[in-house]
Amino acid sequence: MSDDPLIEVPSGQPVMFHEAITDRPGQGLTYRFRFVAPEIAREKGQPDFDMIGRDMEHLCNSYALPRVAKGGPIPNQIIISLSDRETEFGVPDPDATQFFEAFGINGDACTWEPF
Repeated sequence: MSDDPLIEVPSGQPVMFHEAITDRPGQGLTYRFRFVAPEIAREKGQPDFDMIGRDMEHLCNSYALPRVAKGGPIPNQIIISLSDRETEFGVPDPDATQFFEAFGINGDACTWEPF
């Protein structure tokens, strides 16, 4: 992952794509896009939740949605996750700082859906 380009987000924090997961159960067809954002680590201070939310919505609209639209069926839901480090999907990591948001697809935009 260290050679992957940084993805621009509204906050300006460094964000890198980690993986996309499409084969795990969700509420209907669900695509998960996982990103690493080292700046959200607890050790770096209290994260700004509004900023993180804006970054996640931006990642859904500008990164995930274009990739979903290019191939295969359109999912019912896109889940965006940010973690301060790479983690294995589904494996608890109490040392990791992680945020998750679910989005529906409304035309050509992601719409936040509370879990």
